[in-house]
Amino acid sequence: MARRTMSVLPQWSSRIFSVELDGAPFYFSTQEKHRGEEVPRVFRKIPNYGRCYSLLVCSSDRIRLARFYGELKDKLLRDLPPECHLSPMSSFLPNVKDSLLKGYFLNDNSESSSPTERLLRDLIQRDPVLVCSYLRGEGGQLWTQHLWSHADSQTMEMSKDYYVVPSEAPEYHPSTLNIINSDVFYSFEEAYGILKKCGDIIPEAKSVLELLASRAEARSKPDFPVIVIEGLDATGKTTLTESLRDTLGACLLPSPPQCLSPMRARFDREPPLIRRAFYALANYITAEQIGQEGMKTPVIVDRFWHSTAAYAIATAVSGAVCNLPAEDSEIYRWPSDLLQPSLVVLLTLDPEERKRRLRNRGQGKTEEEQELDDNQLFRLKVEKAYQRIRGPACVTVDASPSTDQVLQEVLLLIRGKCHL
Repeated sequence: MARRTMSVLPQWSSRIFSVELDGAPFYFSTQEKHRGEEVPRVFRKIPNYGRCYSLLVCSSDRIRLARFYGELKDKLLRDLPPECHLSPMSSFLPNVKDSLLKGYFLNDNSESSSPTERLLRDLIQRDPVLVCSYLRGEGGQLWTQHLWSHADSQTMEMSKDYYVVPSEAPEYHPSTLNIINSDVFYSFEEAYGILKKCGDIIPEAKSVLELLASRAEARSKPDFPVIVIEGLDATGKTTLTESLRDTLGACLLPSPPQCLSPMRARFDREPPLIRRAFYALANYITAEQIGQEGMKTPVIVDRFWHSTAAYAIATAVSGAVCNLPAEDSEIYRWPSDLLQPSLVVLLTLDPEERKRRLRNRGQGKTEEEQELDDNQLFRLKVEKAYQRIRGPACVTVDASPSTDQVLQEVLLLIRGKCHL
């Protein structure tokens, strides 16, 4: 077994397991003796003929783990019987950082278990996967978890049996303990290190690193103010940033910068670890541009680190808004080595008005932008994350009035804060 797999097994019975059904997590744990506990909710609606399995990806190589996790989903959807339903799953030690393992929970309602179990046997022979099967006891009142060992995969004998019991939700959503420098990056070095390891498998990663090769150490603060305009799509950022540029005689910079546009589609197909590292480095390239232009003129930036962090946090943390990290969490802090803007304005808009504007635009959308339209909960989490980021925090402006009214309100903020 892989080194990290061996390190996980001694604490196996201390782990909590989470299965996402309809966007909500359902928790269970295991123990060696049963004490009359109820059946965990995730197992209550399994048909009598149904079988359950779980797969958890386990590797000390972060790049391999991230890419394999995404590829595993495609493989399972392609090769499993159509009667086998797939749900996201994770396992973690309660409130222990970096203990999170991600994977999938299978509810197999096909006539025979042979195709599914053959696929699972093949997986544990070659890949960094821990596989468990779950068996129902007489009367359906007891379920046991059977952890497959690598050596037993051919005989289908299991290495250890545990009773499955309900578990309370942990104090901290498990993903929040895994966000730092995995979903959100807080230093240039951390993000750079991820893309550097990808150079041999993603040619575009080398191109990004070449753009950063001459990066100087953190520059002194620009002579002129730096104003960032944030907000969801169709809140009026483009109109406002262009008006501010013209009114203030400022330089307008997009983030991510134009030099990365040809590479974005490639990195948008990568798993979160690699995709987030790419967008984190995009902020540092933008910061270099800000540093240069800010010595000559005020700078207006269309999105910056707030967007990178808010979308990543909302995506990483499943379930309700209350699952987000607490307001005082270090997850909302600004990276210490990234240029801080003078003012950050967050444009907000009624959801229905924003959708109407999007329909009128008729432009293509990224996967996350589509998610904003389809999933009200995701939108609320993005907005809440925006509001909690500090160093600097966002100043909220209602974008529903006329474009001229919004412009005048933002100009008042700029003149009050930046003395322009």
